[in-house]
Amino acid sequence: MTDATTAFRAARDLLLDLREDHTTALERFTFPDVGERWCWAIDWFDATARGNDTEALVVLHEDGSREALTYDALAQASDRTARWLAGHGIGRGDAVMIMLGNQVELWTTMLGAMKLGAVVVPTAMAAGSAELSDRLDRAGVRAVVTTPEDAEKVDVLPEAASLLRVVAGQRDGWLSLSDADACEAGALEHPGTAPSDPLLLYFTSGTTLRPKLVQHTQVSYPVGHLTTMFWLGLLPGDRHLNISSPGWAKHAWSSFFAPFNAGATAVVLAYARFDASRLVARLEEERVTTLCAPPTVWRMLIHADLGAKPAALREVVGAGEPLNPEVIGQVERMWGVAVRDGYGQTETTAQIANTPGSVLKPGSMGRPLPGVPVVLVDERTGALVEGVGEGELCLDLSASPLPLMTGYQGDAERQAEATAGGWYHTGDVATRDEDGYLTYVGRTDDVFKASDYKISPFELESVLIEHPAVSEAAVVPAPDPLRLAVPKAYVALAPGYEPTAETARDVLRHAREKLAPYLRVRRLEFFDLPKTISGKIRRVELRGREEQLAEASISTEFRDSDFPELRGSR
Repeated sequence: MTDATTAFRAARDLLLDLREDHTTALERFTFPDVGERWCWAIDWFDATARGNDTEALVVLHEDGSREALTYDALAQASDRTARWLAGHGIGRGDAVMIMLGNQVELWTTMLGAMKLGAVVVPTAMAAGSAELSDRLDRAGVRAVVTTPEDAEKVDVLPEAASLLRVVAGQRDGWLSLSDADACEAGALEHPGTAPSDPLLLYFTSGTTLRPKLVQHTQVSYPVGHLTTMFWLGLLPGDRHLNISSPGWAKHAWSSFFAPFNAGATAVVLAYARFDASRLVARLEEERVTTLCAPPTVWRMLIHADLGAKPAALREVVGAGEPLNPEVIGQVERMWGVAVRDGYGQTETTAQIANTPGSVLKPGSMGRPLPGVPVVLVDERTGALVEGVGEGELCLDLSASPLPLMTGYQGDAERQAEATAGGWYHTGDVATRDEDGYLTYVGRTDDVFKASDYKISPFELESVLIEHPAVSEAAVVPAPDPLRLAVPKAYVALAPGYEPTAETARDVLRHAREKLAPYLRVRRLEFFDLPKTISGKIRRVELRGREEQLAEASISTEFRDSDFPELRGSR
C-alpha cells in the first residue's frame, strides 16, 4: 500500500469513526495529502478492490433481473477496458465522452479511462446532436463511448469522422466495447498523474445561461467526495441506492465516488421509466441501507404511498434541489426516518448537510461539512457576514478548498465572476442561525422584491406543495403597476386534480392562510414547468414569459382578486 493510499484511508476512517459527531469531525478532519502522484482509480479503488469479493455494483433491470460485480471483478473489467482503450490510442490527458445509462459498461469505462490518466466527460443521454456538437468542441473530445441507439446523434455531426467512436453493443462503423473482454486483466502501470491534473469535465445543467464547463482534478472529486460519504452516512458494507441520471455530477457523487470511498455497494436502477411502488419493493429485496433521491422523486413516492419502511433502510437523504419541510415531515410520518437534506454543486462536492446524529431543524440544509470553508458574504458590500445573518453562500479561497473545481474551462469571464473578492461564489443565498445551521433562501437571480419586501421563491413554494393538489411549484415575479412585482405561482398538478377555478381558489386560499400578507401568492397558473435535461426548473424561462405576457397585456392566470373571499388585506 502506497503512502498516498495510507493517507487517504486514515482520513476516510476518521470520518467513519466520527460519523455521528459532526462537531468533532469539523475540529479534527483535514483532507489527506496524497503526495505528488495520485490516480484514485489505481491508488484507492484498485488498492481496496483486488481480491475483494464484496459486491461493488448492482444494476437492477425493469424485467426484475439484476447484474452484480464484486470489487475484484469490477477492477479486472476496468483493467481490460483500459488496455483496450490504450490500444486504440487513448492516453493521459485525452478527453473521453461517456454517454451511457445505468449499465455495467458505464462503471468499467469510467474506471478504465481514469486508470489511463484520461479526462472523463460524463454526458447525459438526453443530450441532443446540437448540444453534443457544442460539448465535443468545448471539451476537446477525442473519443465517444455510447449506446447503439444514441450513436446516431453523433454520426450526423461533421466532427464525428475525427473521433474514436465506441458503442456498448454493436453498430456499423463503430468499435464495440465488448472487444475489451479479450484483453488481459491485472494491474496497469500508474499513469503518473499529479493531484492537480484534470480528471473530469462536467457541463452544468444550464438553468439560466449556456452550460458552463467545469473542470475537476485528480483530487477535487475523488478525494473531495469524502464529504459526500460523510453526509450520506455510508459505512463499509452498506448498500447505497442513488436515484440520479448518468452524465450529471450527482450520479458521480452517490453512485461512484462516495460508495467506493466507503467500501459500500452502489445499487442502481436501469429503468426507462421511474416506478415509485417498484422502487420500494427493490429497496426491500436488495437490503438497501441508504437511499438518496431528489425532491421530485420523494414527492412521487409520497403520492404513491410509501407503505412500510424497507427493513434494512437506515439513512435517507435528499439532494439536487432544496427539499421542502412538508416532504420531510410526510416521509418521517410514514417511515419513521428523517430525510436529511444536503447541498452542493457540480463545481464542488457536498458543502453543507444534515449529517447522521445531528439535530434536524425544519427547512434547514444543515451545517458546513468537515474541510469545506463555507462562509456567508453580504451581497451589497462584499463583506463577510459573521454569526446570525443572511448572505451569499461562498467558499473562502484563502483556505484552498480541495473539493472545489479548477475553474470554468475556456470561460475566463465567468471564472473571474465566480472567484471575485477572494471567494468562490455559489450564486445561492442562505440564512444562518445561532447554531450555525444554514437555510436556503434562493438563487441570487431568483430572489425578488414585491412592494419593497424581499421574496424567497423557495419559501413560498414550500408552502404551496403542502397542498395535496400541488405536485410541483415555481414562484416568479409578475409585473404589477402598483407593487412593481407580485409573486406568481406556476403549478404542476398532482394526479387526480384538474386545472379549474375551484382548484386555483383552494390553492390560493391555502397559501393565504399559511403566509404573511406581504408574502401572499397573488397569481396562479397551471403549467407544464420548463426544466433542464437534468430536471431542474428553469425559472428564467418563466420570468421571461411573465414579461412577455405583461407587454402583450395577456392574462392566462387566476388571481386572488378573482375570488371575493380572497380579497382584502389578509
